[in-house]
Amino acid sequence: MKTTLDSLSFESFSALPQRQQRLIVGAAAVAVVLFIVAVLVPLDHSVSGAQQRLAKKRADLTWMQGVAPELATAPAPPSDSGESLLVIIDRSARESGLSSALTGSEPGATGGTLAVRLQKAPFDNLVAWLARLAQQNGVVVESATIDGAGAPGLVNAAVVLRSG
Repeated sequence: MKTTLDSLSFESFSALPQRQQRLIVGAAAVAVVLFIVAVLVPLDHSVSGAQQRLAKKRADLTWMQGVAPELATAPAPPSDSGESLLVIIDRSARESGLSSALTGSEPGATGGTLAVRLQKAPFDNLVAWLARLAQQNGVVVESATIDGAGAPGLVNAAVVLRSG
């Protein structure tokens, strides 16, 4: 009893006219080339890009770990502008490109604190903003909850800030 696979043997291929053989071989070659061009090349570029981003993030992490002890021992500069914490937060959020992500703020339970909520904020902008608040205004992060917002690089955050 012959199956379909048995009928597709080399003997049946060689029994085909030479034109059909070339057509089958050509179609197989085109399929292989299309697979390489459509799948493997973009996948390789994607992996290369991810590896480069990972290497950059690791270098950034190493640098941050190196300067963390120095920053931890440095005193926070006082906020000498005389502005309220709410005004400082609002102004600096606009300057950092986070004004559209800033969805709310309310005074904290203890005096001198402000609870801030951000939705779909770029993570890198958020971290840079918090660092700038600490360096330029002496604002300290008392607590923070940061969750992914679905899209890569975007986060939802709830941050409690205290004036230094």
